[in-house]
Amino acid sequence: MVTIINYKQRQKEDGTSFYILEVQGGIEMVMSQTTNQFYATSKKASITSTFDELTCQALIGTQMQGSIIKQECEPYEYTVKDTGEVILLNHRFMYSPQEQGEMNLNRKPPVKDDFITGIEEFSRNGKHTLAGVQ
Repeated sequence: MVTIINYKQRQKEDGTSFYILEVQGGIEMVMSQTTNQFYATSKKASITSTFDELTCQALIGTQMQGSIIKQECEPYEYTVKDTGEVILLNHRFMYSPQEQGEMNLNRKPPVKDDFITGIEEFSRNGKHTLAGVQ
């Protein structure tokens, strides 16, 4: 599940505006590479929308099925807000409509078709009894 936590207005190349929804995944525990201590965090991503501003405001707090996944991309520079450090990244976090446990499962589980029963195994009077046994 992801939660809509905010929205922002963006501009298209032609100057018209649209809104994106900011979504956040569940809490994750990550080990710091410098302190070897765990800290709580969550992934965030943006989803473009066709909604107006009032609709986007009303959607804040809404939970949706899906997860936020890490997707490889062309390297780009990112400035860390707290330190001003510029780092090179080659991934982005993207929204996926599938839950994390459903990833890479492109097939349905096998169906057992060896389940055979006869009508005599079902109750005809609303009581649980075996057929032919009183």
